Amino acid sequence: MGMAAADAQFHVLAVDDSLIDRKLIERLLKTSSFQVTTVDSGSKALEFLGWHDDDDDDDVDDERSNSNEAFVSPKNHQEVEVNLVITDYCMPGMTGYDLLKKMKESAFLRNIPVVIMSSENVPSRINRCLEEGAEEFILKPVRLSDVNKLRPHMMKSKSKCKDIIQKPENQEKQENSESTETQLQSQSQPQQTSQSNNNSSNKRKSMDEGLSPDRTRPRYNDMTVMSN
Repeated sequence: MGMAAADAQFHVLAVDDSLIDRKLIERLLKTSSFQVTTVDSGSKALEFLGWHDDDDDDDVDDERSNSNEAFVSPKNHQEVEVNLVITDYCMPGMTGYDLLKKMKESAFLRNIPVVIMSSENVPSRINRCLEEGAEEFILKPVRLSDVNKLRPHMMKSKSKCKDIIQKPENQEKQENSESTETQLQSQSQPQQTSQSNNNSSNKRKSMDEGLSPDRTRPRYNDMTVMSN
């Protein structure tokens, strides 16, 4: 029960142009208690993930347009967190490899694990995907044992996300602590200066009193002057 509840927190985006394969992977993922969203193309997957191409923006500068840079706009980013993308390799328009490359080029999407599926066992294709950053390359038909391999990748991804979120928070706490310490030091400094000035004044007063003419000059008031 505990494991099923934990797995239900993981959200998988499945991408395949084949309706039969999409239904199969959806059923296997739901059997493993994962939350599932399915789309039939790489472009729809990127749209769901909130990916935005700068070339379609009229206001983008020439330098960014020439670089074909893509990013995820916070305004367009999906509200539901995606913990893993599993995609078919051979799809019309945008292949699974193309989808993988675009995600790894995005600062906002590169930490999402990507798993590639294919019905063709082509070593060069498998190596290319793994070198580009794919976590696994699964041969179709996908089995339940294959789906069970996905969980460690999603757990690792969640851990990375927590670290990314916690780092700014810890940095902010440290900055606040340093700011408070600086304020306390600046407040105590005038008090120390004032105390030092008082001590110096007291020392001078004591020295003046010690050198007073009344104290150093011999007194003759009570003495009788003798005359020859």
